[in-house]
Amino acid sequence: MTTIINGKKVSQKIREELKEECEEIKKQGIIPKLAVIMVGDNPASKVYVRNKNKACQEIGIEYEEYFLKSEITQEKLIELIEDLNNRKDINGILLQSPIPNHLDINEAFRKISPEKDVDGFHPANVGKLILNQDTFVSCTPYGIMKLFAEYNIDLNGKHVVILGRSNIVGKPLIACCLNRNATVTVCHSKTENLEEHTKKADILIVAIGKANFVKKEMIKDGAVIIDVGINRTDEGKLTGDVDFENVKDVAGYITPVPGGVGPMTIAMLMNNVIKAARLQNKNN
Repeated sequence: MTTIINGKKVSQKIREELKEECEEIKKQGIIPKLAVIMVGDNPASKVYVRNKNKACQEIGIEYEEYFLKSEITQEKLIELIEDLNNRKDINGILLQSPIPNHLDINEAFRKISPEKDVDGFHPANVGKLILNQDTFVSCTPYGIMKLFAEYNIDLNGKHVVILGRSNIVGKPLIACCLNRNATVTVCHSKTENLEEHTKKADILIVAIGKANFVKKEMIKDGAVIIDVGINRTDEGKLTGDVDFENVKDVAGYITPVPGGVGPMTIAMLMNNVIKAARLQNKNN
């Protein structure tokens, strides 16, 4: 019997716990606050930013947003980031991606103070993750680790296969899984004989952005399938990178799309903002 991993339910539980924690630290005079920067007019980004604002309101985190014109210069973007770095009332800074091509997103991530980098993209925080030190972990990989914990899925000694090597999901996941004593294989667009790798996976994590790419014959019976993909079909339906309807017949555990990994990402962002607020006030 396949277990459907309910990310919506788990994320709601986490959000309720964070709401209580937020109320508790406010009594100590700590007011968590997130600043979100969005450059340009990307419709998907607008939805994500709106959802982050909504989550902040629900939990009690204060929120500021900066909508910048797509023609803004790199210099002006960096200037805003540095202003936010210097503000003591701002605990977390998030730069919504993608940003226009003329801007250097990596430089912008580097300019965000590591102590306020609630997205976990600063090289200092990525380095700490690889060294298995306490840090801000990228929200989607962090959310996946929380799902494993909630469903008692032990990574110790397991063979984890990751499809995708992005800086946002694939690469941080390698470190997260290694830190849990998994054996990790990473596959990508240049991998040969892909199915040979996926069929050996005890846990398969898919983040490649191709609708229904992973088929039933590509996985072994009883495998844990984590689908990070969010794609929209020609009919307007949301679907993941995994052919859910057929794969669920052979998987041991599987995340649906929507309602799987997606809700966990925002929950872990909220977690990171509260963590940042605690740490910054501890150091003051």
